[in-house]
Amino acid sequence: MEAPGVLDVVRDTIRRHGMFTGGERVVVAASGGADSTALLVLLHRLAPEWALALHAVYVDHGLRPDTARDVEAVQALGARLGVPVSVVRVAVATRGSREAAARAARYRALEGEATRLGAQRIATGHTADDQAETVLMRLLEGAAVRGLAGIAPVRGRVVRPLLAVRRAALRAELVRAGLAWVEDPTNEDLRVRRNRVRHVLLPALAEAGEGDVVAALARVAGHARAATEALEHAAAAALERLAAAEPAFAAERDALVLPVGPLAALPRTLAVEVLRLAARRLGGRPMWRAWEHRVLDRLLVVPSPRRAVRVGGLRVEAGSGRLRLARRRAPVLAPRPLPVPGRVELPEIGRAIEAREVTAAGYVVPRDATVVAFDAAALPRPLAVRSRRPGDRFRPFGAPGARKLKAFLIDARVPRWERDRLPVVQAGSEIVWVAGLRRGALAPVTPETRQVVELALRPLTAAA
Repeated sequence: MEAPGVLDVVRDTIRRHGMFTGGERVVVAASGGADSTALLVLLHRLAPEWALALHAVYVDHGLRPDTARDVEAVQALGARLGVPVSVVRVAVATRGSREAAARAARYRALEGEATRLGAQRIATGHTADDQAETVLMRLLEGAAVRGLAGIAPVRGRVVRPLLAVRRAALRAELVRAGLAWVEDPTNEDLRVRRNRVRHVLLPALAEAGEGDVVAALARVAGHARAATEALEHAAAAALERLAAAEPAFAAERDALVLPVGPLAALPRTLAVEVLRLAARRLGGRPMWRAWEHRVLDRLLVVPSPRRAVRVGGLRVEAGSGRLRLARRRAPVLAPRPLPVPGRVELPEIGRAIEAREVTAAGYVVPRDATVVAFDAAALPRPLAVRSRRPGDRFRPFGAPGARKLKAFLIDARVPRWERDRLPVVQAGSEIVWVAGLRRGALAPVTPETRQVVELALRPLTAAA
């Protein structure tokens, strides 16, 4: 296929974005359509320059009646080029947008095939026209700067070598080379929003004399991406500072806790980007939609919602001047025995509780909330560590009597999400320590004490 102009643009795109370094195995998304056909042919032409090993993958969503025709077209092209072809069948969720569900299923399938084949890259056939459509749709949704960055040239191991090439140029080169492709009739369905933008809105803008709208929207995406990269850099530094301000929560798995005050003091756009970055580090999906931006922005203005907020696939909770972003609820600690001497590990919260028995002579009762001491003779056994339970009562040391543990935690301004992850030490039938917060009234060390049981809450990595 002779396509010097297009080939040069694709080569330049690959180099500019560092899509390949040399020797990669590349999964090429192939549907039989014009864009993916051109992608496979152009990458085949360029493969010797980067020593690429190509493998075409057709994803069958089970949504189209012409699947057999499409598969045959992809396999015929693969045979002509000497490129192996795989066909992967996926199930598409029936809830919500069918297009979004099919896209998600397609990328999962491509990622799965890449892993199976040991591929370092996945190439898709997104073009400059796809970029323009995406930016325009997001602009109409009121997306923030991140949304206007459009389709990323590189995201993870997914690369888009055709992102600077017009769809018409690709088709012209295929015609010149005598290569056929298949048409997807669903691309003409004006009930689909992208198709309305493609076939109605963009042509109308062009006819209105607005110049090369596709090129202009591509420039918007480029400017927005540059701004987003600068914002991400600043957000990464801010996130490290904010997370370091809450060291007590640093070891919790699948969660990040941030102080609301310093976060809200940042410029609002930067603060929202910090929340986005925190969510992404926890495995949440990218959040560029306008409503997601509004949710994140509102968390900074009203940081104490009555209940958890779901956004970006994550759970966000507020309390006591902190925000907790997590993939699931705060962990509940299953009951486990605490031997004396001995140690119990609490990997759910990245902590351990150590117990030892020492002679009272010369012992100094600690004034640290993470270390408590009891009269060994007066302390009931066995000891156990668990989370709080409904109906728990607690006699705090120095208080006049017992009260509901829930009320004690509320008065102590412990966030709702933090209450279930606080280790509670029970001796016999009584709570003797809310670890790291307050010891109970039972078994205090007195001048008559001969042996002391000392309990200490430690970071799990520091426990010995």
